[in-house]
Amino acid sequence: MSTTFTTRVLDLTTGGAETVTDLTRACEGFLAETAAGRDGLLNLFVPHATAGLALLETGAGSDDDLLTALHHLLPADDRWQHRHGTPGHGRDHVLPALVPPHATLPVLNGRLTLGTWQSVCLVDTNKDNPERQVRLSFLG
Repeated sequence: MSTTFTTRVLDLTTGGAETVTDLTRACEGFLAETAAGRDGLLNLFVPHATAGLALLETGAGSDDDLLTALHHLLPADDRWQHRHGTPGHGRDHVLPALVPPHATLPVLNGRLTLGTWQSVCLVDTNKDNPERQVRLSFLG
């Protein structure tokens, strides 16, 4: 049995507001092209110091609840030592310690195996940098 490794980079524009962007369909599309009915792992990585990845339910308020919770944990004010950019931008650099910039997910028969209400999401609180990348890699 041979092992294969395929990577693609998603280029995203998240805008000038705090966002939770659902990447599930993009992940499924990538796997449809690369996994070909095989089992393996999908690895996602965000090469940014101010964004992360989360698995959560979207569309029912959980995405907004996550942003609210992050705002309470990491207020956008002047308490941060990292002080360039918009006020409170230092919190954006702490975000990846709480919402990691990586995720590895199981793939069975070429399909992502998420729970019923789980979605793969990019979490971006950095209003200073709306251009983002997410690296998708399939190891089959």
